[in-house]
Amino acid sequence: MLIAPQNSPAASDVAANLAQLRAEVAAAARDAGRSEDCITVLAVSKGHEATRVRAAAAAGLRHFGESYVDEALPKLQALEELDLTWHFIGRLQANKTRPIAEHFDWVHGIDRLKVAERLSAQRPHYAPQLQVCLQVNIAAEVQKAGVDPAHARELAVAVHALPRLRLRGLMCILPAGRGAEADLSDFAALRGLQLSINRQGLALDTLSMGMSGDFRTAIAAGSTLIRIGTALFGPRS
Repeated sequence: MLIAPQNSPAASDVAANLAQLRAEVAAAARDAGRSEDCITVLAVSKGHEATRVRAAAAAGLRHFGESYVDEALPKLQALEELDLTWHFIGRLQANKTRPIAEHFDWVHGIDRLKVAERLSAQRPHYAPQLQVCLQVNIAAEVQKAGVDPAHARELAVAVHALPRLRLRGLMCILPAGRGAEADLSDFAALRGLQLSINRQGLALDTLSMGMSGDFRTAIAAGSTLIRIGTALFGPRS
């Protein structure tokens, strides 16, 4: 297996981008009165070759996100000797839940009980519980996936009861270009929904919200996991 040297252009670019990102995350956390240690950077590696992921891992990242099963599986295999945590962050299709259940550590886009039940049934008995988040359509976009906020509590209780899954939290994707005020309102609404669900006896500890363009606002609203692609890797191939 070819391994990109750590002083290659790919490695140095990713390392520099990561250093800049960490500085911005630390500043956003300070402004919000939070600790940067409470915020996980999930590197969105979809559309990037395994050599770029290897460079990011060499720079210290451990969490990586993929959206397409057919692209992700060869990449996971090429990097299987690394101690990485793989998140599936794409649209969940019922006919592709088995490879996701078998190969990923986290799934972020559950918005239907049927899909959650399939993931639970297909998770290998020897593997640890699959860590999952519910995707909530917090901005009420007609074309966007996600459970309606009014039905999120009911879905959370049902997913929480499934044996091979561990419900960790909520995820959202906001429309681009609306401005920080609108984004902050929706991020705060997702945080409020998390607190409301926890008052029913669950213990959700993850808010997967914020991407390259809005992660500072997400951190201000309480995000614990930000999904960063372009700011780390540059434009996708």
